[in-house]
Amino acid sequence: MKPGAVAVVGAAESERIGVVPDMSVLQLNLDASLRAIRDAGLTVADIDGVASTGNFSATEIAHNLGIRTRWVDTTSVGGCSYFLHLRHAAAAIVSGMATAVLISHGESGRSRVGMEPFDFPANSSLGQFEIPYGVSGFASMFTVPALRFMKDRGISHEQLASVAVAQRKWAAQNPRAMKRDLITVEDVLVSKMIAYPFHALECCLVTDGGGAIVLTSAERAADLDAKPAYILGTGESSEHTIVSQMADFASSRAFRDSSSMAFAEAGLAPDDIDHLMVYDAFAHVPLYGLEDLGFVKPGESGAFVAEGHTSPGGCLPMNTNGGGLSYTHTGMYGMFALQESIRQVRGEAAAQVPGVETSFAQGVGGMFQNAGSIIFANQRP
Repeated sequence: MKPGAVAVVGAAESERIGVVPDMSVLQLNLDASLRAIRDAGLTVADIDGVASTGNFSATEIAHNLGIRTRWVDTTSVGGCSYFLHLRHAAAAIVSGMATAVLISHGESGRSRVGMEPFDFPANSSLGQFEIPYGVSGFASMFTVPALRFMKDRGISHEQLASVAVAQRKWAAQNPRAMKRDLITVEDVLVSKMIAYPFHALECCLVTDGGGAIVLTSAERAADLDAKPAYILGTGESSEHTIVSQMADFASSRAFRDSSSMAFAEAGLAPDDIDHLMVYDAFAHVPLYGLEDLGFVKPGESGAFVAEGHTSPGGCLPMNTNGGGLSYTHTGMYGMFALQESIRQVRGEAAAQVPGVETSFAQGVGGMFQNAGSIIFANQRP
């Protein structure tokens, strides 16, 4: 796809995020979707494509909004699903399969209103080869690569804790962040141990909320009042079905592959990126992102964060909304990472970084099973 051929023209979150016990999954989706469509300066009648996760949600969203679709995507590969939706939607627009696409997310991750229970079938790979050995929750699944990563890369517990500290500095500037009080490395290390090496402050929040994005062609975007965020490069990849089958516990092949696709398509390199969002279900994931995407060399990520380079005033602002550790995490956080990248290139983020022209957003699905990468810019090449 030619860089800049498609633009995000609408982006919005639900009016409330965090704890929203009076809204269902569907209501959160619809609230965010209507806000994004209005942000784009479009109407429901202008939308002809819908993407969301699950087997029926895109259809249900389209039905409830009155959208007559000619393109639908229900790709569901974990928290980076919305990265893949965006990539697929951009391709659909370029090919003429759709003219304006709505990508919607809504989850009642905390209140569980309208949510299906978690299910790990006994005949699945996870049910057969991991759960019987005590790997039964997301925190315990991620310990497998995290411990090897820390050992192989020389990452200390203090450096791991620094990820949470850095992101809380950004969250302190964001009125919508669920956790805003500043914390120290010591605060992180004395917080409750959840699954070694993860303390509570190194684990993502559990929240309710929704978000939505509207895409159209760059030519059509030029006729709208909305600020466009041009899509310069995209990538997607998968590696395994269960975390114990990673080719290398100290590196995500899916991260490396999806990010290299995005950089190649955009014709850019890490030095060209002003702002970075890396999905942070747990504190170690941004460290993988820094290394696997090529922003630092293997083994340098821990010191890079601890020295303040990703914090306010640093050379590579990262997870500037506070991330899943401090801003919000509904269960599939990818939508909110995309929202912040879009806000930064539009110049309208709560903790706006001066001079952001390009932003790289990296998503993860499951335990490094899947990955999606998007590069946004505020100017069309």
